[in-house]
Amino acid sequence: MIKRLLKTVGIGLVTLILGVLLIAAVSSTLSLDREFSHSSATKQLPLYSNSRVSASETRILRVEASGFEFRTRITNERRDNPEQETVILLHGFPTTSAMWEPIIDPLANAGYRVVAFDQRGYSPGARPIDSAAYQVSELVSDVLALADAIGAERFHLIGHDWGSAVGWATVMAQPERILTWTAISIAHPTAFGEALASDQDQQARSSYFLLFTLPWVPETLFTLNSMSVLMATFSDMRPSQQEEYRAVFAEPGALTAALNWYRQMGASQESGADADPYIGVPSFFIWGNDDPSAGRAAVDGQAKYMIGPYTRLELAGGHWLITSHGNVILQPLLEHLASI
Repeated sequence: MIKRLLKTVGIGLVTLILGVLLIAAVSSTLSLDREFSHSSATKQLPLYSNSRVSASETRILRVEASGFEFRTRITNERRDNPEQETVILLHGFPTTSAMWEPIIDPLANAGYRVVAFDQRGYSPGARPIDSAAYQVSELVSDVLALADAIGAERFHLIGHDWGSAVGWATVMAQPERILTWTAISIAHPTAFGEALASDQDQQARSSYFLLFTLPWVPETLFTLNSMSVLMATFSDMRPSQQEEYRAVFAEPGALTAALNWYRQMGASQESGADADPYIGVPSFFIWGNDDPSAGRAAVDGQAKYMIGPYTRLELAGGHWLITSHGNVILQPLLEHLASI
C-alpha cells in the first residue's frame, strides 16, 4: 500500500514538474519574435564604408569587421580632422550599445569621435552558432578589427560589465593601441579570479554564473511572460533603451549568443592564462560599492597589477552606473581622457 502510494506521489510530482516546464517553454516561445524584426531593420542600415559624410549627430551604421557586420553607433565623426581622437565603448550583459546613450553626446561635445558597437552575439550580423566563437580572445579580435575598419590606429577604450572584461583583455593584448582605458564595475580579470577563488563574498555574488551556464534554462527564464524577468532589469533605463533591448533579445538565438559569453568563461580563462597581467596604460576604474555582482576584494586586489597611471572612483551605487551616476562620472572621465 505504501509503495503504491509513494509511486503515485512520485508520478504526480514528475507530471507536475513536466507540466510546469511545458508551460514555461510555451510561454517562452510565445515571447519570441520569429519575424526577426530587429535583424531586418539592421540589414537596412547603411554600411560605414559607403558613408563618407562627416556628421555631428549619432548615426547607426553597419561596420564590417572580423568577417561580420556590427551594428554601430558613431557620433561626431570629423573626417576633415585626422587628429580627432576616438573613444570606443564596450557594453556588457544584457544590454547593447544603447546603454551608453547618457554619455555619448557629452563625450562628443568634448570633441571625441564616439563609437559604440553591439558586440558579437548582440549584432544580428555577428551571431555565430558555435559556442566556442564567444571566447574572450574572439571578442578582443572584434574590438581591434572594428577599430581598424573605422581607421582608429589608437583609441580610448571604455567598458562596462562584460565589456570591461573584454576591455581588460584588449589592453593586455595590444596596449600600444590604447590611449587610455576605463573599466566600469568589473575589476582586472586576474584580481577577479583571485577573489572568486578565495573570497566568500565574491563567490556568493557570482553564484548566478551557474544558472547562466546551464543549457536553455536561462533563455527560458528570461523570456517567460513576455520577457518580464529580463525587462525588469532595465526598469530605470530610458524607454528607447528598453525598446532596443526587447527587440534584440526577442529574436530566437540572441539570448543564447549573449549567454555563450558566460558558457565560454572556462575556455577564455585558459586561453588568456599566459597574458601579461600588468597594466601600463593610463587606467581609470569606476565601481559602485553596492554592486550586487562585484565585491570589494577584486577591486582592492587589482591595484598591484596597475603599473601605469591609475585612478579609482568609488561611488555609492549599484551596477548600472551610467544610468544612475552618468553626470557624476562624466567630469572625472573627461579629465582621464585628456590626461595623456
